Amino acid sequence: MDEERALYIVRAGEAGAIERVLRDYSDKHRATFKFESTDEDKRKKLCEGIFKVLVKDIPTTCQVSCLEVLRILSRDKKVLVPVTTKENMQILLRLAKLNESDDSLEKVSEFPVIVESLKCLCNIVFNSQMAQQLSLELNLAAKLCNLLRKCKDRKFINDIKCFDLRLLFLLSLLHTDIRSQLRYELQGLPLLTQILESAFSIKWTDEYESAIDHNGPPLSPQETDCAIEALKALFNVTVDSWKVHKESDSHQFRVMAAVLRHCLLIVGPTEDKTEELHSNAVNLLSNVPVSCLDVLICPLTHEETAQEATTLDELPSDKTAEKETVLKNNTMVYNGMNMEAIHVLLNFMEKRIDKGSSYREGLTPVLSLLTECSRAHRNIRKFLKDQVLPPLRDVTNRPEVGSTVRNKLVRLMTHVDLGVKQIAAEFLFVLCKERVDSLLKYTGYGNAAGLLAARGLLAGGRGDNWYSEDEDTDTEEYKNAKPKKILYGGLNIPNWNLLQPLDLAYTVHRNGV
Repeated sequence: MDEERALYIVRAGEAGAIERVLRDYSDKHRATFKFESTDEDKRKKLCEGIFKVLVKDIPTTCQVSCLEVLRILSRDKKVLVPVTTKENMQILLRLAKLNESDDSLEKVSEFPVIVESLKCLCNIVFNSQMAQQLSLELNLAAKLCNLLRKCKDRKFINDIKCFDLRLLFLLSLLHTDIRSQLRYELQGLPLLTQILESAFSIKWTDEYESAIDHNGPPLSPQETDCAIEALKALFNVTVDSWKVHKESDSHQFRVMAAVLRHCLLIVGPTEDKTEELHSNAVNLLSNVPVSCLDVLICPLTHEETAQEATTLDELPSDKTAEKETVLKNNTMVYNGMNMEAIHVLLNFMEKRIDKGSSYREGLTPVLSLLTECSRAHRNIRKFLKDQVLPPLRDVTNRPEVGSTVRNKLVRLMTHVDLGVKQIAAEFLFVLCKERVDSLLKYTGYGNAAGLLAARGLLAGGRGDNWYSEDEDTDTEEYKNAKPKKILYGGLNIPNWNLLQPLDLAYTVHRNGV
């Protein structure tokens, strides 16, 4: 009945009446995502009627009402089949200011029309294969990039940027060829990175370092949404970036990694939005060549160094342990480097572990990222080793028992999901510099047996990668306990050095681990 009445008014052609009836329809169906099949033909005719109205010279408010209803109707895939034509797509491109002849975005009154047109295009491209093909023919990706360049430095058009970026993300998701076009022909990597810089209001203090105001306000909801859409689009653009071939590529990836470091150190309007923002940053960092991830850490500034000196001077001279604690835990400093971003990643990882579900999608990206960072960058590995595998003092409890990060990761080493347990074991193995004896000390033989068997290291030794030699970090508690017993997945096995790999495996299996 609603469609029939709206269609009658739309065909009558009076702008004021059209606006009123379509506004009523939009208000009533704003939250409708499933439609009755009995009214399908009426909805198709209503879509066709709206497109005929949109080509006329009608007031802006009427255009917005038409587009709002079209956006609602475009949620139905069946309705889009007869109305998705090149002519209709061009109507929406014109209203969205995506034609190359449009030079500027000066009329604020047109912004709602642009936003609603982009929303319609998002729905239509996502739900219609014909629209996806037409978007290639109309070179929609290039038009979207052109629109982004017009508004990248404008603060009052975040909605336009947000839905432009969402449409760019959908195109690059649905068409792999567009990813290459965005990366090279359209210079999408620097363009989208600049969009992020604008969303975060970044002020550079050095080539790859930005000023962080820890007491500043959180991002606004609009800035956060815009940043998230840019991160998702950048992920598609860089998804195949395994190696850096040119110096210019290396520089651009380092700039992007520095922007992502800034992203990790700021917060959104809510805790959930902050987690979503950081999650997309983690996914994108996984596409950055590992050699460019060195910018995630940076030397302490003069102000930070002075603050450290003041804090340490306030402690008595004989409080060496307390001074080390201040340096390692309170300020996220290691070897004169600021480790805040790495600490944020570590906390993000632990929160994902604590969730207890969706490990493959939610946990493995950050675990994989931390593993590769640790393997390639010594300072990051050593900082994470201090945080995750501190000197072992509890030698009585099983390695998987407890609430520390180490305990949680060791429990994951026997997870039912093969991918999850492999990456958890790999992360700990890299922190131990791929030394079997060091891994066993922290995890026990039973928990590590799967990794060691897969790598052919049941007899001991170390992995293929080279690491610098470490000083002895065994605590007195561990040294005293080591001659008496060693924990293999919680089992007390005496004289462990005398057992061969098969004996160890048999002993573990016999005891029901």
